[in-house]
Amino acid sequence: MKSYEVNFDGLVGPTHNYAGLSVGNVASLSNAAQASNPKEGAKQGLQKMKALHDMGLKQALLPPLERPDVFTLRKLGFTGSDAEVLQKAAKQAPQVFVAVCSASSMWTANACTVSPSADTQDKKVHFTAANLANKFHRSIESPTTSRILASIFNDEHHFSHHEPLPLGDHFGDEGAANHTRFCDDYGQAGVEFFVYGKYAFDNTKPAPTKFPARQTFEASQAIARLHQLNPEKTVFAQQNPEVIDQGVFHNDVISVGNGNVLFYHEDAFLNTDEVFNNIRKAYGDNPFYFVKVPRSQVSVDDAVRTYLFNSQLVTLGDGNMAIIAPGECEENTRVKSFLDELITQDTPIKQVKIYDVKQSMRNGGGPACLRQRVVLNEQEIIATNQKVFMSDELFASLNQWVDKHYRDRLEEKDLSDPQLLTESRTALDELTQLLNLGSVYPFQFES
Repeated sequence: MKSYEVNFDGLVGPTHNYAGLSVGNVASLSNAAQASNPKEGAKQGLQKMKALHDMGLKQALLPPLERPDVFTLRKLGFTGSDAEVLQKAAKQAPQVFVAVCSASSMWTANACTVSPSADTQDKKVHFTAANLANKFHRSIESPTTSRILASIFNDEHHFSHHEPLPLGDHFGDEGAANHTRFCDDYGQAGVEFFVYGKYAFDNTKPAPTKFPARQTFEASQAIARLHQLNPEKTVFAQQNPEVIDQGVFHNDVISVGNGNVLFYHEDAFLNTDEVFNNIRKAYGDNPFYFVKVPRSQVSVDDAVRTYLFNSQLVTLGDGNMAIIAPGECEENTRVKSFLDELITQDTPIKQVKIYDVKQSMRNGGGPACLRQRVVLNEQEIIATNQKVFMSDELFASLNQWVDKHYRDRLEEKDLSDPQLLTESRTALDELTQLLNLGSVYPFQFES
């Protein structure tokens, strides 16, 4: 039975805004308080989804979360009508208010960690929604994310859903942004690769000092246990603390893997030789490519500013790979020069395709942040909610939906406008019907 890697991209939401909430994310902080364009952001994301669909790749989407999160504000003691809750929070606790308006759920690489049935002991696809414990504005995402995942992958014969790990620093889990998988064929048992920033229970080990390490070794181990992974096919690696302190807040900002390729910056990992020996041992005798980007050609700063490694690395129909890169990679002469040279080398990477996702980039996330990779075999695809798979019809419907409901300019002061909340809820309610999701948002089932 054939298996496919399906890209589930996050759909940019109707209240997409730049809040600069993410300490350690240079791009996010540098664009704080700029006016955003939700309509353009949603359409840029849809264009990328459609382009990958047209390449013959399996493409689907995950819906945005509701923002502002009135439900969380009520849990924090703000009372009255929804309009009163918004206005009280914006006036009395402006930093908290901006946090519950965060647009960060668009980056579905952080939604969860997924292990395909070929890797798990019970031969089910396992999902664990990330707790995103390091940042308050992200830690409130997992309840709705879990409901969305359970709605889309709702056949218990094929899919197993786990609760997010306990909140708190010790089990900080950032989802697939720190996880990848290597394999010769998507349907074969692969090597699952977890990258962590620090040891939570051992402060004698190396750790960053300027910015937080969001993923812990202990969290990565817990996910591997929950997903019933084969220890001989599971590799754990520590991210280089020095690059975390340079703004590499997730591993997918400094390396990306697919198939039998790890595309990485020279400074990505601590104890690189040991890590690569562990991958080779787990992978076996078949060819594996470690494609290095030397610091002499591309600095860590260049990598962060262009999100070279936050590109998607995908396998095309001819078996070769393509890098799906943001436009910023073409605008930086050093990065462009490296990519031009890369496709002439003896590796499976033969193409570079550039896409404009500036609305996402300005908020701190590139093409790889926007997608969650889910390997599914043919039976599992049939068991998945068919309405979320990209098609010409869905592309047209979603563009019409965006045109109908989205604003083309949003400033921070607009977020406390009760009319925006009404517009957003109307849009999301219509979207759940369009995608056949049922009730997944708190406003749909909370009084």
